[in-house]
Amino acid sequence: SIYFSDVTCKLFDVGINVALNFFSLSYNKRINDIRECKEAAVSHAGSMHRERRKFLRSALKELATVLSDQPGLLGPKALFVFMALSFARDEIIWLLRHADNMPKKSQHLKSCFFKYFDLFLTLFFVSFLQNLSVCPEDESIIMSSFVNTMTSLSVKQVEDGEVFDFRGMRLDWFRLQAYTSVSKASLSLADHRELGKMMNTIIFHTKMVDSLVEMLVETSDLSIFCFYSRAFEKMFQQCLELPSQSRYSIAFPLLCTHFMSCTHELCPEERHHIGDRSLSLCNMFLDEMAKQARNLITDICTEQCTLSDQLLPKHCAKTISQAVNKKSKKQTGKKGEPEREKPGVESMRKNRLVVTNLDKLHTALSELCFSINYVPNMVVWEHTFTPREYLTSHLEIRFTKSIVGMTMYNQATQEIAKPSELLTSVRAYMTVLQSIENYVQIDITRVFNNVLLQQTQHLDSHGEPTITSLYTNWYLETLLRQVSNGHIAYFPAMKAFVNLPTENELTFNAEEYSDISEMRSLSELLGPYGMKFLSESLMWHISSQVAELKKLVVENVDVLTQMRTSFDKPDQMAALFKRLSSVDSVLKRMTIIGVILSFRSLAQEALRDVLSYHIPFLVSSIEDFKDHIPRETDMKVAMNVYELSSAAGLPCEIDPALVVALSSQKSENISPEEEYKIACLLMVFVAVSLPTLASNVMSQYSPAIEGHCNNIHCLAKAINQIAAALFTIHKGSIEDRLKEFLALASSSLLKIGQETDKTTTRNRESVYLLLDMIVQESPFLTMDLLESCFPYVLLRNAYHAVYKQSVTSSA
Repeated sequence: SIYFSDVTCKLFDVGINVALNFFSLSYNKRINDIRECKEAAVSHAGSMHRERRKFLRSALKELATVLSDQPGLLGPKALFVFMALSFARDEIIWLLRHADNMPKKSQHLKSCFFKYFDLFLTLFFVSFLQNLSVCPEDESIIMSSFVNTMTSLSVKQVEDGEVFDFRGMRLDWFRLQAYTSVSKASLSLADHRELGKMMNTIIFHTKMVDSLVEMLVETSDLSIFCFYSRAFEKMFQQCLELPSQSRYSIAFPLLCTHFMSCTHELCPEERHHIGDRSLSLCNMFLDEMAKQARNLITDICTEQCTLSDQLLPKHCAKTISQAVNKKSKKQTGKKGEPEREKPGVESMRKNRLVVTNLDKLHTALSELCFSINYVPNMVVWEHTFTPREYLTSHLEIRFTKSIVGMTMYNQATQEIAKPSELLTSVRAYMTVLQSIENYVQIDITRVFNNVLLQQTQHLDSHGEPTITSLYTNWYLETLLRQVSNGHIAYFPAMKAFVNLPTENELTFNAEEYSDISEMRSLSELLGPYGMKFLSESLMWHISSQVAELKKLVVENVDVLTQMRTSFDKPDQMAALFKRLSSVDSVLKRMTIIGVILSFRSLAQEALRDVLSYHIPFLVSSIEDFKDHIPRETDMKVAMNVYELSSAAGLPCEIDPALVVALSSQKSENISPEEEYKIACLLMVFVAVSLPTLASNVMSQYSPAIEGHCNNIHCLAKAINQIAAALFTIHKGSIEDRLKEFLALASSSLLKIGQETDKTTTRNRESVYLLLDMIVQESPFLTMDLLESCFPYVLLRNAYHAVYKQSVTSSA
């Protein structure tokens, strides 16, 4: 067959048709000859070309090995290199055309060329010219020109970087052939075969000097694939699907660099069309290669995450149980359960011929990565493609999706993976990705930085939710909401939130998500930026609660104003207290604020531990800086220091995040003086409301947990943090306002001792302890100040009573 672009002309069929249509019946014998030739070609050509491709495949490998080992042979054996390239090109083109129609360094070459002719060619011309009997003038001039050109060459010209052009010499040889090939020529080329052989050799070697690129294009150009895009894509898919062939898949995008060589100056309108096709095919091939590598890496990561999951502490319970049963000899005569395979068994090999799925994945990945790493970049129609960047971008996208997917967040059931388990999976994933650097020269650290930094924000670069937003929503909307509903309590002794026994059991164990190890894992995952976002979200909820508290203060502003100045008048205080409304709501909202702040303190402590492990010198410097702020320092400067300290997880006297959240509540309709008054009356409202807690059954103090089951112990943190933030905003004295609060609270609680109703004073001693907690929590109050307001003997007796009651109830 003959072809032009992708148009096929079947020679045998055309020959038969021509013979039938234009010649007489006497040509039947010739028609039969053509058919016999066709049948012979169909039956033998395929196998012949297949065997030829097999031979060329092995021969080219051997040739490449020899030349890479002995580069000096490239010069004298360049002809064999181009012959091999042209043979391989011809076979590829033959396969491409018939697939759907079935019934190296130029400087070294130049030096070799000049040395070769300097030693041999000049002598040959001298001896040849001397033996010529007749040599016409024109032929003599041309041959003299050959000799002069050859003798004038030297290696020094190559070393000096001189540019050579032997096109004139090649044209002279064409003229000489024309002069000596006509009939009745005085000098016949047929009679001087050695001259023709030698001149052809010379012409070939001149091309090695000034036309090396053109020679390479001539012998290895495969731009014809541009017109067979379907066959081209099919071959690529077949190459990519076979692990043994995937290392050669880079040849397909590299072939796209050849496409522009099939354009012609006389047909410029094809240039843009062919260029666009070469760009689209190259982009598709590189993208598919990166996708295939990404899928293999994902499968390996999945296997490694499964192996890492086997090492989690939760899986050792069964092993411990079996060991205990063996020691206690409680096993019956029946056969016990078969022992579960321990982690690491998969690494024990009895036979090296046994290949696991993980081995196959690693082999396929190494082959494909060899192809991706073969060239750093390639230029197609003035566009530069970098195969490694395709892989990097795909790894970033898949790593992002995998991290979010591994959280296993279910919005309907509000289920989510524990931070420690997610951290284990992420580390296993990152270990696999780091090993990719052994196969491909990519900066995997850049991938980690891009992905993990995006995960510390509310949304990633594609506008999708991150693990920071998922965990923030879960802790706020699920865990802390159940705390507000009374199903979970904060245990200071354990530094964790724990489920309380209720009728409706929760679907999760709060302790498994809020203990110190889980919070540290959360800090590792979210980082300082993510933990800051979590804190800001917590503060937004606190600010909404404070806004509601201010509304309740405004409703009772007159009564609270009188109570603020009448705390030393018991009868009047009792009458005014009866006029107060929404007392329980105030205490409940303050308790919610305290719970949120307690959770934030856990998060901040975990963040501090994590940063102290990773950047101990920086954290210690920040801590020293915070601890040595002079008291007379301007508040704006101090707040900047507090903000820095809070970002490192360090506790501050004044919470900067809370100050920022509450500052946004300022109303234009209310004067600063009125805002300050409301803040003061809010503290009064809380102080005079504390005695009502004694009548609550759940207000009993538990020494085992160092708190109360209804979380009122969190009031201590709420009162101190809210007071510090509010009076920092309104530029009041925090210490004076807390002293006022302590006086009102102690006066109100002392009145409980005079009550005779057992229902009202049910948990009086447990409520007394709140005063001690408030003072212990506050950096502005002291025990001496508490002693002046509330007798310490009452606190001592209260501790004795609650501990005694705890022992009695447990017995």
